[in-house]
Amino acid sequence: MLTRLRAGVIARLGCVGLCLAGCADSSFQVRVPQLDEADYVRIYPYYFEFCAVSEFDKKKGIGIDIDSGGPGGHSVFYLNGACRVTDAHYPQIALCDDAGGSMLDDGVGISVNDHFSSAKWVATQGRSFFYNGDLAPGEPLTQQSYARTQARAKAMGILDGVVFHQRAVTDKPANMAVHDYMYDVSAATDYAIGFGRDRYCARVPLDRARMARVVDYLNAQNLPYRTGKMIFEWDVLRDNCAHLAHNALTRIGLWPLWPTDRPLLVSAFDFPVPKNEFVNLMRQTNDMPIEDPTLLYDDPVARAALLDDDLIATQPGALAEAVRAVGDNALYNTSHLRLIFYDEPVFGHYQQDFDRIFAAPRYTDLSRNIAYFADIYDRILARPDAPPADADRAAFDRAYRAHIARAAAQLATARRVLSAAR
Repeated sequence: MLTRLRAGVIARLGCVGLCLAGCADSSFQVRVPQLDEADYVRIYPYYFEFCAVSEFDKKKGIGIDIDSGGPGGHSVFYLNGACRVTDAHYPQIALCDDAGGSMLDDGVGISVNDHFSSAKWVATQGRSFFYNGDLAPGEPLTQQSYARTQARAKAMGILDGVVFHQRAVTDKPANMAVHDYMYDVSAATDYAIGFGRDRYCARVPLDRARMARVVDYLNAQNLPYRTGKMIFEWDVLRDNCAHLAHNALTRIGLWPLWPTDRPLLVSAFDFPVPKNEFVNLMRQTNDMPIEDPTLLYDDPVARAALLDDDLIATQPGALAEAVRAVGDNALYNTSHLRLIFYDEPVFGHYQQDFDRIFAAPRYTDLSRNIAYFADIYDRILARPDAPPADADRAAFDRAYRAHIARAAAQLATARRVLSAAR
Protein backbone atom coordinates (compact mmCIF):
# COMPACT_ATOMS: atom_id res chain seq x y z
CA MET A 1 0.00 0.00 0.00
CA LEU A 2 2.96 2.27 0.62
CA THR A 3 6.02 2.77 -1.55
CA ARG A 4 9.29 1.87 0.09
CA LEU A 5 12.13 4.29 0.47
CA ARG A 6 14.83 4.07 -2.18
CA ALA A 7 17.92 5.28 -0.36
CA GLY A 8 21.31 5.84 -1.94
CA VAL A 9 24.56 4.32 -0.79
CA ILE A 10 25.46 7.73 0.63
CA ALA A 11 22.98 7.04 3.42
CA ARG A 12 25.79 5.24 5.18
CA LEU A 13 27.66 8.52 5.39
CA GLY A 14 24.92 10.53 7.08
CA CYS A 15 23.74 13.91 5.86
CA VAL A 16 25.64 14.68 2.65
CA GLY A 17 25.06 17.98 0.86
CA LEU A 18 21.58 18.28 -0.67
CA CYS A 19 21.27 14.63 -1.63
CA LEU A 20 18.98 13.86 1.28
CA ALA A 21 15.83 15.93 1.68
CA GLY A 22 15.89 15.46 5.45
CA CYS A 23 19.12 17.38 5.86
CA ALA A 24 17.45 20.79 5.81
CA ASP A 25 15.89 20.58 9.27
CA SER A 26 16.48 17.56 11.44
CA SER A 27 15.88 19.01 14.91
CA PHE A 28 12.89 18.34 17.13
CA GLN A 29 10.09 20.79 16.30
CA VAL A 30 6.93 18.92 17.29
CA ARG A 31 4.68 20.02 20.15
CA VAL A 32 1.86 17.60 20.92
CA PRO A 33 0.36 16.48 24.26
CA GLN A 34 1.58 13.12 25.47
CA LEU A 35 -0.92 10.29 25.45
CA ASP A 36 -2.72 9.35 28.63
CA GLU A 37 -1.19 5.91 29.04
CA ALA A 38 -3.82 4.68 31.49
CA ASP A 39 -6.67 5.60 29.13
CA TYR A 40 -4.93 3.99 26.19
CA VAL A 41 -4.20 0.70 27.98
CA ARG A 42 -7.79 0.42 29.20
CA ILE A 43 -8.82 0.14 25.55
CA TYR A 44 -5.71 -1.41 23.99
CA PRO A 45 -3.91 -3.53 26.61
CA TYR A 46 -1.71 -5.13 23.93
CA TYR A 47 0.18 -2.86 21.57
CA PHE A 48 3.38 -2.52 19.56
CA GLU A 49 5.11 0.87 19.72
CA PHE A 50 7.87 1.63 17.20
CA CYS A 51 10.11 4.61 17.97
CA ALA A 52 12.55 6.44 15.74
CA VAL A 53 15.04 8.00 18.15
CA SER A 54 17.57 10.73 17.52
CA GLU A 55 21.32 10.71 17.84
CA PHE A 56 22.64 11.49 21.32
CA ASP A 57 25.38 13.87 22.39
CA LYS A 58 27.04 12.86 25.63
CA LYS A 59 28.93 15.61 27.42
CA LYS A 60 32.68 15.22 27.40
CA GLY A 61 34.58 14.45 30.55
CA ILE A 62 31.59 12.94 32.36
CA GLY A 63 31.86 9.17 32.52
CA ILE A 64 32.52 7.25 29.29
CA ASP A 65 32.90 9.25 26.07
CA ILE A 66 30.67 7.72 23.39
CA ASP A 67 30.23 8.58 19.72
CA SER A 68 26.78 10.03 18.91
CA GLY A 69 26.03 7.51 16.17
CA GLY A 70 25.15 10.16 13.59
CA PRO A 71 22.01 11.92 12.36
CA GLY A 72 20.36 8.73 11.09
CA GLY A 73 19.56 7.94 14.72
CA HIS A 74 18.41 4.61 16.10
CA SER A 75 15.12 2.74 16.50
CA VAL A 76 13.62 0.77 19.37
CA PHE A 77 10.20 -0.68 20.05
CA TYR A 78 8.05 -1.44 23.05
CA LEU A 79 5.59 -4.34 23.46
CA ASN A 80 2.85 -3.81 26.01
CA GLY A 81 1.69 -7.23 27.16
CA ALA A 82 5.04 -9.02 26.74
CA CYS A 83 7.40 -9.65 29.66
CA ARG A 84 11.03 -10.66 30.17
CA VAL A 85 11.66 -14.27 31.16
CA THR A 86 13.59 -13.36 34.28
CA ASP A 87 15.12 -16.77 34.95
CA ALA A 88 16.40 -17.26 31.37
CA HIS A 89 19.58 -15.25 32.05
CA TYR A 90 19.46 -14.27 28.41
CA PRO A 91 17.22 -11.92 26.37
CA GLN A 92 13.99 -13.89 26.09
CA ILE A 93 10.37 -12.79 26.38
CA ALA A 94 6.93 -14.31 26.86
CA LEU A 95 3.36 -13.10 27.11
CA CYS A 96 2.68 -11.47 30.46
CA ASP A 97 0.27 -13.22 32.80
CA ASP A 98 -3.26 -12.19 31.94
CA ALA A 99 -4.98 -12.14 35.30
CA GLY A 100 -7.57 -9.58 34.35
CA GLY A 101 -5.82 -6.64 36.01
CA SER A 102 -4.39 -3.51 34.46
CA MET A 103 -1.65 -3.93 31.85
CA LEU A 104 -0.28 -0.46 32.58
CA ASP A 105 3.54 -0.48 32.26
CA ASP A 106 3.40 -4.26 31.79
CA GLY A 107 5.67 -4.72 28.81
CA VAL A 108 9.20 -4.79 27.42
CA GLY A 109 11.34 -2.45 25.36
CA ILE A 110 13.40 -4.06 22.60
CA SER A 111 16.69 -2.70 21.24
CA VAL A 112 19.19 -3.93 18.65
CA ASN A 113 22.80 -2.78 19.03
CA ASP A 114 25.87 -3.26 16.85
CA HIS A 115 27.82 -3.97 20.05
CA PHE A 116 26.07 -7.32 20.54
CA SER A 117 27.60 -10.58 19.31
CA SER A 118 25.64 -13.21 21.29
CA ALA A 119 22.17 -11.72 20.75
CA LYS A 120 20.38 -9.60 18.18
CA TRP A 121 18.22 -7.79 20.75
CA VAL A 122 17.86 -7.15 24.45
CA ALA A 123 14.69 -6.53 26.48
CA THR A 124 14.04 -4.00 29.24
CA GLN A 125 11.06 -4.57 31.52
CA GLY A 126 8.57 -1.74 31.94
CA ARG A 127 7.71 1.13 29.62
CA SER A 128 8.65 3.77 32.17
CA PHE A 129 12.12 2.36 32.83
CA PHE A 130 12.74 1.64 29.16
CA TYR A 131 12.14 5.27 28.20
CA ASN A 132 12.82 7.22 31.41
CA GLY A 133 15.21 5.09 33.43
CA ASP A 134 14.80 5.55 37.17
CA LEU A 135 13.76 9.20 36.85
CA ALA A 136 10.51 10.41 38.33
CA PRO A 137 8.44 12.79 36.15
CA GLY A 138 10.22 16.14 36.01
CA GLU A 139 13.32 14.89 37.83
CA PRO A 140 16.64 16.12 36.37
CA LEU A 141 19.25 13.71 35.11
CA THR A 142 22.25 13.96 37.41
CA GLN A 143 25.27 11.75 37.90
CA GLN A 144 23.47 10.30 40.92
CA SER A 145 20.25 9.44 39.06
CA TYR A 146 22.32 8.11 36.16
CA ALA A 147 24.20 5.78 38.52
CA ARG A 148 20.93 4.77 40.19
CA THR A 149 19.45 3.86 36.81
CA GLN A 150 22.48 1.78 35.86
CA ALA A 151 22.31 -0.06 39.16
CA ARG A 152 18.65 -0.90 38.55
CA ALA A 153 19.41 -2.05 34.98
CA LYS A 154 22.10 -4.38 36.32
CA ALA A 155 19.75 -5.74 38.98
CA MET A 156 17.18 -6.34 36.24
CA GLY A 157 19.78 -8.31 34.26
CA ILE A 158 19.10 -6.60 30.94
CA LEU A 159 22.48 -7.70 29.55
CA ASP A 160 22.59 -11.17 31.14
CA GLY A 161 23.96 -13.62 28.58
CA VAL A 162 24.98 -10.81 26.21
CA VAL A 163 28.55 -10.64 24.93
CA PHE A 164 29.91 -7.58 23.15
CA HIS A 165 32.14 -7.76 20.10
CA GLN A 166 35.76 -7.17 21.05
CA ARG A 167 35.80 -4.02 18.93
CA ALA A 168 33.05 -2.59 21.12
CA VAL A 169 35.13 -2.76 24.30
CA THR A 170 38.50 -1.56 23.00
CA ASP A 171 37.91 1.90 24.51
CA LYS A 172 37.07 0.55 27.96
CA PRO A 173 39.10 2.24 30.71
CA ALA A 174 41.66 -0.15 32.14
CA ASN A 175 40.27 0.17 35.66
CA MET A 176 36.66 -0.51 34.66
CA ALA A 177 35.01 -3.93 34.63
CA VAL A 178 33.63 -5.07 31.26
CA HIS A 179 30.20 -5.61 32.85
CA ASP A 180 30.08 -2.02 34.09
CA TYR A 181 31.30 -0.67 30.77
CA MET A 182 28.59 -2.55 28.87
CA TYR A 183 25.84 -1.02 30.98
CA ASP A 184 27.37 2.43 30.71
CA VAL A 185 27.55 2.50 26.92
CA SER A 186 24.10 0.90 26.60
CA ALA A 187 22.35 3.71 28.50
CA ALA A 188 20.20 5.92 26.23
CA THR A 189 20.43 3.27 23.50
CA ASP A 190 19.14 0.00 24.96
CA TYR A 191 17.43 1.32 28.09
CA ALA A 192 16.62 4.77 29.55
CA ILE A 193 16.22 5.98 25.96
CA GLY A 194 15.03 9.45 26.93
CA PHE A 195 18.20 10.23 28.88
CA GLY A 196 19.84 11.38 25.67
CA ARG A 197 17.50 10.93 22.69
CA ASP A 198 14.35 12.56 21.33
CA ARG A 199 11.79 10.10 19.99
CA TYR A 200 8.89 9.82 17.55
CA CYS A 201 6.73 6.79 18.22
CA ALA A 202 3.94 5.01 16.35
CA ARG A 203 1.59 2.57 18.08
CA VAL A 204 -0.15 -0.46 16.61
CA PRO A 205 -2.91 -2.06 18.70
CA LEU A 206 -2.67 -5.86 18.89
CA ASP A 207 -4.56 -8.60 20.67
CA ARG A 208 -3.06 -11.37 22.77
CA ALA A 209 -2.84 -13.84 19.88
CA ARG A 210 -1.05 -11.37 17.62
CA MET A 211 1.31 -10.37 20.42
CA ALA A 212 2.14 -14.07 20.82
CA ARG A 213 3.22 -14.19 17.17
CA VAL A 214 5.51 -11.19 17.68
CA VAL A 215 6.99 -12.77 20.82
CA ASP A 216 7.64 -16.08 19.04
CA TYR A 217 9.28 -14.29 16.13
CA LEU A 218 11.61 -12.30 18.37
CA ASN A 219 12.68 -15.32 20.41
CA ALA A 220 13.40 -17.20 17.18
CA GLN A 221 15.56 -14.31 15.98
CA ASN A 222 17.77 -14.61 19.06
CA LEU A 223 17.92 -18.41 19.13
CA PRO A 224 20.91 -19.03 16.80
CA TYR A 225 22.99 -16.51 18.74
CA ARG A 226 21.95 -17.96 22.09
CA THR A 227 23.07 -21.44 21.05
CA GLY A 228 26.35 -20.14 19.63
CA LYS A 229 25.59 -21.34 16.11
CA MET A 230 25.92 -17.79 14.83
CA ILE A 231 27.56 -14.51 15.81
CA PHE A 232 25.37 -11.47 15.39
CA GLU A 233 26.78 -8.89 12.98
CA TRP A 234 24.74 -5.70 12.76
CA ASP A 235 24.76 -4.09 9.31
CA VAL A 236 23.28 -0.67 8.57
CA LEU A 237 22.09 -1.77 5.13
CA ARG A 238 21.41 -5.48 5.51
CA ASP A 239 20.36 -6.10 9.12
CA ASN A 240 19.83 -3.00 11.21
CA CYS A 241 17.65 -1.99 14.16
CA ALA A 242 14.69 -1.07 11.94
CA HIS A 243 14.70 -4.42 10.09
CA LEU A 244 13.75 -6.27 13.28
CA ALA A 245 10.79 -4.04 14.10
CA HIS A 246 9.54 -3.98 10.51
CA ASN A 247 9.69 -7.75 10.15
CA ALA A 248 8.12 -8.41 13.54
CA LEU A 249 5.04 -6.60 12.20
CA THR A 250 4.94 -8.86 9.15
CA ARG A 251 3.98 -11.65 11.54
CA ILE A 252 0.59 -10.05 12.02
CA GLY A 253 0.11 -9.34 8.30
CA LEU A 254 0.69 -5.60 8.54
CA TRP A 255 3.02 -5.31 5.52
CA PRO A 256 5.53 -7.29 3.44
CA LEU A 257 8.80 -8.68 4.79
CA TRP A 258 11.94 -6.58 4.42
CA PRO A 259 14.63 -9.18 3.63
CA THR A 260 17.93 -9.12 5.50
CA ASP A 261 21.38 -10.23 4.36
CA ARG A 262 20.77 -9.42 0.70
CA PRO A 263 23.63 -8.48 -1.63
CA LEU A 264 25.12 -5.14 -0.67
CA LEU A 265 24.24 -3.41 -3.93
CA VAL A 266 20.59 -4.43 -3.60
CA SER A 267 20.41 -3.44 0.07
CA ALA A 268 22.01 -0.06 -0.56
CA PHE A 269 18.93 1.02 -2.50
CA ASP A 270 16.31 -0.62 -0.29
CA PHE A 271 16.73 -0.67 3.47
CA PRO A 272 14.60 0.56 6.42
CA VAL A 273 15.54 3.83 8.11
CA PRO A 274 14.16 4.80 11.55
CA LYS A 275 12.45 8.13 10.85
CA ASN A 276 11.15 6.93 7.48
CA GLU A 277 9.76 3.81 9.16
CA PHE A 278 7.90 5.97 11.67
CA VAL A 279 6.14 7.72 8.77
CA ASN A 280 5.60 4.45 6.88
CA LEU A 281 3.98 2.85 9.90
CA MET A 282 1.72 5.82 10.62
CA ARG A 283 0.56 5.89 7.00
CA GLN A 284 -0.01 2.14 6.85
CA THR A 285 -2.09 2.17 10.03
CA ASN A 286 -3.99 5.41 9.34
CA ASP A 287 -4.16 6.24 5.65
CA MET A 288 -5.08 3.15 3.66
CA PRO A 289 -8.29 3.68 1.62
CA ILE A 290 -10.39 1.41 3.82
CA GLU A 291 -13.66 2.88 2.51
CA ASP A 292 -12.89 1.40 -0.90
CA PRO A 293 -12.97 -2.42 -0.69
CA THR A 294 -11.91 -2.72 -4.32
CA LEU A 295 -8.57 -1.06 -3.61
CA LEU A 296 -8.04 -3.34 -0.61
CA TYR A 297 -8.95 -6.39 -2.66
CA ASP A 298 -6.51 -5.41 -5.41
CA ASP A 299 -3.62 -5.15 -2.92
CA PRO A 300 -2.34 -8.73 -2.33
CA VAL A 301 -0.99 -7.96 1.16
CA ALA A 302 -4.15 -6.18 2.30
CA ARG A 303 -6.35 -8.92 0.81
CA ALA A 304 -4.40 -11.71 2.53
CA ALA A 305 -4.35 -9.82 5.84
CA LEU A 306 -8.11 -9.57 5.88
CA LEU A 307 -8.88 -13.08 4.64
CA ASP A 308 -6.19 -14.91 6.63
CA ASP A 309 -5.83 -12.74 9.75
CA ASP A 310 -9.01 -10.65 9.97
CA LEU A 311 -6.78 -7.57 9.82
CA ILE A 312 -7.12 -4.23 8.09
CA ALA A 313 -3.87 -2.43 8.89
CA THR A 314 -5.51 1.01 9.02
CA GLN A 315 -7.35 0.90 12.32
CA PRO A 316 -8.29 2.92 15.42
CA GLY A 317 -5.69 3.40 18.12
CA ALA A 318 -2.67 3.67 15.82
CA LEU A 319 -1.40 6.92 17.29
CA ALA A 320 1.77 8.99 17.10
CA GLU A 321 3.69 10.51 19.98
CA ALA A 322 6.68 12.84 20.12
CA VAL A 323 8.79 13.16 23.27
CA ARG A 324 11.88 15.24 24.00
CA ALA A 325 14.96 13.92 25.75
CA VAL A 326 15.47 15.00 29.36
CA GLY A 327 16.15 18.73 29.23
CA ASP A 328 17.60 19.30 32.71
CA ASN A 329 20.55 17.08 31.99
CA ALA A 330 24.04 16.78 33.47
CA LEU A 331 25.08 13.90 31.17
CA TYR A 332 23.83 14.74 27.66
CA ASN A 333 23.42 17.82 25.49
CA THR A 334 19.78 17.65 24.37
CA SER A 335 18.93 21.05 22.89
CA HIS A 336 19.60 20.15 19.24
CA LEU A 337 19.57 16.44 18.45
CA ARG A 338 19.45 15.38 14.82
CA LEU A 339 17.24 12.74 13.25
CA ILE A 340 16.97 12.95 9.49
CA PHE A 341 14.99 11.33 6.74
CA TYR A 342 16.77 9.46 3.97
CA ASP A 343 14.57 10.67 1.14
CA GLU A 344 14.56 11.03 -2.61
CA PRO A 345 15.98 14.48 -3.43
CA VAL A 346 13.32 15.54 -5.97
CA PHE A 347 10.18 13.53 -5.29
CA GLY A 348 10.70 12.87 -1.60
CA HIS A 349 7.52 12.94 0.48
CA TYR A 350 8.56 11.99 3.99
CA GLN A 351 8.82 15.48 5.46
CA GLN A 352 5.40 16.44 4.09
CA ASP A 353 3.83 13.27 5.49
CA PHE A 354 5.57 13.80 8.83
CA ASP A 355 4.28 17.37 9.09
CA ARG A 356 0.76 16.24 8.24
CA ILE A 357 0.81 13.56 10.95
CA PHE A 358 1.60 16.05 13.68
CA ALA A 359 -0.73 18.74 12.32
CA ALA A 360 -3.92 16.64 12.38
CA PRO A 361 -5.15 15.74 15.91
CA ARG A 362 -6.66 12.44 14.76
CA TYR A 363 -3.13 11.03 14.55
CA THR A 364 -2.17 11.96 18.13
CA ASP A 365 -5.37 12.30 20.20
CA LEU A 366 -7.16 9.11 21.25
CA SER A 367 -10.68 10.57 21.43
CA ARG A 368 -10.40 12.25 18.04
CA ASN A 369 -8.89 9.14 16.52
CA ILE A 370 -11.79 7.02 17.76
CA ALA A 371 -14.35 9.55 16.49
CA TYR A 372 -12.64 9.67 13.08
CA PHE A 373 -12.81 5.92 12.60
CA ALA A 374 -16.34 5.67 14.02
CA ASP A 375 -17.50 8.04 11.28
CA ILE A 376 -15.74 5.99 8.59
CA TYR A 377 -17.27 2.74 9.87
CA ASP A 378 -20.74 4.29 10.00
CA ARG A 379 -20.44 5.39 6.36
CA ILE A 380 -19.25 1.94 5.27
CA LEU A 381 -22.03 0.10 7.10
CA ALA A 382 -24.67 2.50 5.74
CA ARG A 383 -23.82 1.62 2.14
CA PRO A 384 -25.75 -1.14 0.38
CA ASP A 385 -23.79 -4.20 -0.63
CA ALA A 386 -22.51 -4.10 -4.21
CA PRO A 387 -23.02 -7.17 -6.42
CA PRO A 388 -19.75 -9.20 -6.41
CA ALA A 389 -17.85 -9.86 -9.62
CA ASP A 390 -17.04 -13.48 -8.72
CA ALA A 391 -16.90 -15.94 -5.83
CA ASP A 392 -13.49 -14.77 -4.59
CA ARG A 393 -14.62 -11.19 -4.46
CA ALA A 394 -17.86 -12.20 -2.76
CA ALA A 395 -15.88 -13.98 -0.01
CA PHE A 396 -13.66 -10.91 0.41
CA ASP A 397 -16.65 -8.56 0.62
CA ARG A 398 -18.28 -10.72 3.31
CA ALA A 399 -15.08 -10.72 5.34
CA TYR A 400 -14.67 -6.99 4.83
CA ARG A 401 -18.16 -6.11 6.01
CA ALA A 402 -17.98 -8.47 8.98
CA HIS A 403 -14.63 -6.97 10.00
CA ILE A 404 -15.97 -3.41 9.82
CA ALA A 405 -19.04 -4.36 11.86
CA ARG A 406 -16.87 -5.91 14.60
CA ALA A 407 -14.52 -2.92 14.57
CA ALA A 408 -17.46 -0.52 14.89
CA ALA A 409 -18.81 -2.46 17.87
CA GLN A 410 -15.38 -2.40 19.53
CA LEU A 411 -15.22 1.37 19.04
CA ALA A 412 -18.58 1.78 20.72
CA THR A 413 -17.16 -0.10 23.71
CA ALA A 414 -14.01 2.03 23.62
CA ARG A 415 -16.08 5.20 23.79
CA ARG A 416 -17.92 3.92 26.83
CA VAL A 417 -14.62 3.06 28.52
CA LEU A 418 -13.21 6.51 27.85
CA SER A 419 -16.38 8.17 29.05
CA ALA A 420 -16.38 6.15 32.29
CA ALA A 421 -12.70 6.96 32.92
CA ARG A 422 -13.48 10.67 32.79
